Amino acid sequence: QAAARKQQERRAQAGAAPAGGPAGGAPAGGPYVVDVTDQTFNTEVVERSQTVPVLVDFWADWCGPCKQLGPILEKLATEAAGKWILAKVDIDANPQLGAYMQQMGVRGIPFVAAVVAGQLLPFLNGAAPEPQVRQAIDQLFEALRQEGILPEPPPGEEAAAGEAAAPAGSVYSEAEDALQRGDLDGAKAAFERILAGNPRDGQAKQGLALVELSLRVERLDPERTVQEAAEKPGDVQAQIHAADVEMVSGRIEDAFGRLLTAVRGSAGDDRDAARTHLLSLFELLPPDDPRVAKARRSLQSALF
Repeated sequence: QAAARKQQERRAQAGAAPAGGPAGGAPAGGPYVVDVTDQTFNTEVVERSQTVPVLVDFWADWCGPCKQLGPILEKLATEAAGKWILAKVDIDANPQLGAYMQQMGVRGIPFVAAVVAGQLLPFLNGAAPEPQVRQAIDQLFEALRQEGILPEPPPGEEAAAGEAAAPAGSVYSEAEDALQRGDLDGAKAAFERILAGNPRDGQAKQGLALVELSLRVERLDPERTVQEAAEKPGDVQAQIHAADVEMVSGRIEDAFGRLLTAVRGSAGDDRDAARTHLLSLFELLPPDDPRVAKARRSLQSALF
């Protein structure tokens, strides 16, 4: 009841109709704005973020800037119509989440975090005018999209996206036959044709990534490649080659760690090359592999 009262008060301050208003419908923001508590945070935010990004607004009734930023976020969430969800956390009513915010090193509110695929990223600290908030959100999601961090769409959406794709069964057989013959170039061409028809085909993505890795490594001397990387720690290309060798030999965490170190220790084109190559290596494993999840978290920390 207290949470509901606070929600009504907040929406009234924002100039919106309170929940259960004349229209008799949902609160302002509809399903796109939710109040979360210590008890519901995991379900409403962490689990939900596996399928849609969630922005978490940490606020309090005594915080003046919060009353400026909150209505802006609610308006933008409503405009986004489900592309992302806004979760509101009253830190006074939810001490565990308030303490968690402080553990992140945040000392003031309003504070907004982005939660994507279960991972929390600090986003905004302090209030800002609507145009700046809108631009910051657009830039955040564009950066996450480029990093390959945004969650995949729900299965129904994915199926709909591939409805017009040509049947891939025969092309899969062609790819498998080519692999059995040792024809890596032929297998690569077959997987590329599948992805041209359905870019979201996870099996074809993984197959193509494996073939491309094999093509790269067959031109390398494994022992010499790793030795050169040790001799030239600042050479990003040397680290990329060594990571490929480690992947082929099953040293997956070593490969991921090597490229994460390269991302942290480089800038510009070198940093982008290390980041892009690391993302390509993620395609070699199932998306729910814990080693991929751990490396994605480390990559987010290195980039943001």
